[in-house]
Amino acid sequence: MRAAPVFSHRRAFLVTVGLGWAGYGGLGIIGQPRYGTSRGLADVTRYVPMDALGWLWVACGLLAVLAGLVVGCPRIQSAGYVALGVPAGLWSGAFAAAAASTYPAAVGSACGWGAFTIGVVLVSGMDDPPPPHLRKAGR
Repeated sequence: MRAAPVFSHRRAFLVTVGLGWAGYGGLGIIGQPRYGTSRGLADVTRYVPMDALGWLWVACGLLAVLAGLVVGCPRIQSAGYVALGVPAGLWSGAFAAAAASTYPAAVGSACGWGAFTIGVVLVSGMDDPPPPHLRKAGR
């Protein structure tokens, strides 16, 4: 078994996007939700207040950050990727439902959040490259 690298692209992704999620939840949803976001999430906010959704983003972002700081534990990193995918997937589904029913302008957000959710799933399955001294020549 190879030792965990000091720098990991996968862990850096978790930390970077996790910080972004926490900021988006705290500043963009709890602090100042945009009109389009509020309107696109109307089907969800009938049951869950916007502040609770913002705190979901903050909690998931912080979980991803913590998972990214843990070295050599893929299971914890997997939990971090789930934490990144859950709110983005929720947003994607909510905006898709809104675009199909009452708010056609939500289609762009549905596409963007859906693509990002798929991107998180793809990155979660990637391995970090081996350190330079362990790579084969020509790669």
